[in-house]
Amino acid sequence: YLAQVDSMMIPVKVNKISFHPPSRSYAVVLKEINGPRKLPVIVGAFEAQAIAISLEFMETPRPLTHDLIGNIIREIGSKLTAVKITELREGVFYARMELQGKSIGKRSIDSRPSDALAVALRLSAPILVADKVLEEAAIVEGEEEDIKVEVEKSQVSSRQLLEKRLQKAIEEEEYEIAARIRDRLKELKS
Repeated sequence: YLAQVDSMMIPVKVNKISFHPPSRSYAVVLKEINGPRKLPVIVGAFEAQAIAISLEFMETPRPLTHDLIGNIIREIGSKLTAVKITELREGVFYARMELQGKSIGKRSIDSRPSDALAVALRLSAPILVADKVLEEAAIVEGEEEDIKVEVEKSQVSSRQLLEKRLQKAIEEEEYEIAARIRDRLKELKS
């Protein structure tokens, strides 16, 4: 199964990070290395900042979380062999960090794409996207305006998901959680 998945993985690079003011979110645009497709992956402000720091090779006075993860991988004698964006379900991307080392063998660790991308950039690891994900969600080069539309669609999906979670929290009488979700919904709407 793994060999079959690997043969359907397409190498990409981080092309740019775009800000979308109305939704206050960011799109990390992954570009197919040997093709015209671009994949906008919606991330939060902190994740966008972590990726931007990696792209600019900026040094920080103390290790950030993604630096710490990279340091741990190196210290246990392992290597991040690839980051793979493997799936798109209900508007949410799923990723795996592929590790290899004498002490751990081969490991595949579930990760948010934003975190995986930040670590991959710090460790110069390849970034791969499943062809089926590109087929479903990529745009063709030159359709830059479509990225803004994808960001807006993602925000709608996020609002719908949060509204469902809010309803569930109210039904289960989890009022503190409901209040936090309500506040997040207000942020998205403004």
